[in-house]
Amino acid sequence: MPDTVLSLSHASLSLDGNAGKVDILHDISLDVYAGETLGLVGPSGSGKSSLLMLMGGLEQATSGTITALGENLTAMTEDGLARFRRYNMGVVFQSFHLIPTMTALENVATPLELAGVADAFDRAEAELDAVGLATRADHYPGQMSGGEQQRVALARASVSRPRILLADEPTGNLDVTNGSAIMDLLFDLRDKHGATLIMVTHSADLAARCDRVITLTDGRIT
Repeated sequence: MPDTVLSLSHASLSLDGNAGKVDILHDISLDVYAGETLGLVGPSGSGKSSLLMLMGGLEQATSGTITALGENLTAMTEDGLARFRRYNMGVVFQSFHLIPTMTALENVATPLELAGVADAFDRAEAELDAVGLATRADHYPGQMSGGEQQRVALARASVSRPRILLADEPTGNLDVTNGSAIMDLLFDLRDKHGATLIMVTHSADLAARCDRVITLTDGRIT
């Protein structure tokens, strides 16, 4: 059996809303294995993105435990979670989340610089080349198309060679042509670096390329 890289045991999530506490996820137990691609699907509001945030330590579970690479994420401080993500996880969001005042090269180099990597910019340049943006390294996000910005986001997520790659609707803001190109790049990066890929998607085509698909409804795995 492959190694388990991420495990949720009876994890639940509740958040405070305007009308009081809102239960988002209910009693989620799930193992994710090394090298697999897991798709998270379900209707809007079913908890897919919230589950991905729990897996990345971007939200803390209200109850239950989440373990990644043998580390208990639910016992970590915010600083501890940030350090863990820096060295072990890459995250790609639907809305890119690039730093607008930084060039593409600077955006990709940032996680390496934070980790104290000496050749951060050389590695960032190579990663931009890998996603077909070598000639756009000095451009700012506002000077780039949506597809180009998502390529930069992919390069930034993969440049530190994370063991776990999380993607939240990575093609959701793109047209069909750019979305298809990003899909191919995402799976190419997974294969190139041997990462475990966990992805939220509404795309049936993207889900079909996953090794396993988990469906959520009303915050529960169905």
